[in-house]
Amino acid sequence: MSSIAPASADAGAVVGVGDSRPPDGKPQRRLSLNLRQSGIYVAFALIIVLFSVLTGGDLLQPQNISNIIVQNSYILILAIGMILIIIAGHIDLSVGSVVAVSGAISAVLMVNHDVPWPLALLITLVVGGLIGAWQGYWIAYFGIPAFIVTLAGMLLFRALTLTVLGNQGIGPFPEEIRTLSNGFTSGYFGNIGLGPLGGADLFSLLVGVVAVVGIAGTQWRTRKARLGYQQVVDPLPLFLLKIVAAAVVVLAVVVQLARFKNLPWVLVLLAVLVLGYSLLTNRVVFGRQIYAVGGNVQAATLSGVKVKSVIFWIFVNMGVLAALAGVIFAGRLNQAGPTAGNSFELDAIAAAFIGGAAVQGGVGKVVGAITGGLIMGVINNGMSLIGAPSERVMLVKGIVLLAAVAFDVWTKRRAGLASR
Repeated sequence: MSSIAPASADAGAVVGVGDSRPPDGKPQRRLSLNLRQSGIYVAFALIIVLFSVLTGGDLLQPQNISNIIVQNSYILILAIGMILIIIAGHIDLSVGSVVAVSGAISAVLMVNHDVPWPLALLITLVVGGLIGAWQGYWIAYFGIPAFIVTLAGMLLFRALTLTVLGNQGIGPFPEEIRTLSNGFTSGYFGNIGLGPLGGADLFSLLVGVVAVVGIAGTQWRTRKARLGYQQVVDPLPLFLLKIVAAAVVVLAVVVQLARFKNLPWVLVLLAVLVLGYSLLTNRVVFGRQIYAVGGNVQAATLSGVKVKSVIFWIFVNMGVLAALAGVIFAGRLNQAGPTAGNSFELDAIAAAFIGGAAVQGGVGKVVGAITGGLIMGVINNGMSLIGAPSERVMLVKGIVLLAAVAFDVWTKRRAGLASR
């Protein structure tokens, strides 16, 4: 199979004076700003600053940061699967209903039939995968547009949810599931004093330090590899500035969480998923093929990519992640209800597009989708703190989503003009 050059996830307009080559011949980019890659993080920072001022600093209090993560965990899990589908040029409108039916199945197994929670969780994930396979077959091998298949799935699996639950809630869930959804890691090493900040869990702080070291090491290895292939990289000062900025953000969040109730278990789960799917999209052949399919399906086919298989498996993956999100959501409420998952698909799609996914496919990042989901979460939380009515929250979220898509179109037009 010929090698595939996937559509770059960093494609977009670049503001700056171009590239330069130092005496050693290694290409480096002069101080510049990639709007598609960096704009979302700048916007996120500005939104945090805005709501921090409007709420008098309440937004960044330890308990509130923990609440934002826990309350939006299931949307972030869905966003990881949704970004892969959107990169491939498709959409999934059924994930909210899959969340509902997955939570219902897990409740029936754990509560009504006393199935041990690990086995019940495994069965639920398998069912989610089968749901994804069902939809993936019609889309990939039968040729029905994903919009139609998943719209039908949204109705079908919502009806199945009502059938399974008998139009009533089922609970409570086992303690382990509630801990995964709402619980926190234990203080294994005790607390450590942080001066005016008070005490903080030492284990959580060490995890934060390890995360920062891992981020710095990974980015340094990536930079070194690109230099080895004579690819354009950021100048060393700019590269170090980005690493320092990421380290400050990670440590600030970890310190606040360590001051409250340590790291939420669902955050640990999210970190594992983000790391795994980032490696999948950046380092694994299958991830490159997803970008290739979304960038140009005809070229991908001619290059030997099994397009139908790629599409099929990304929907299977979406079904598994939706099932996981369903268990997390039901565990958080301690009950599986017939209305669970309502509008979750819209939040997941919005997170992907706000996070930098392209409308036409071929562009997007897992970290970007997580950032987009957190932007929606911060908006919800911040406006709740200032007492804004629900209609105003929907108004702001709609404007943010429209602005994100308009920005995507604008950067494409700008890049097209620059290439002429």
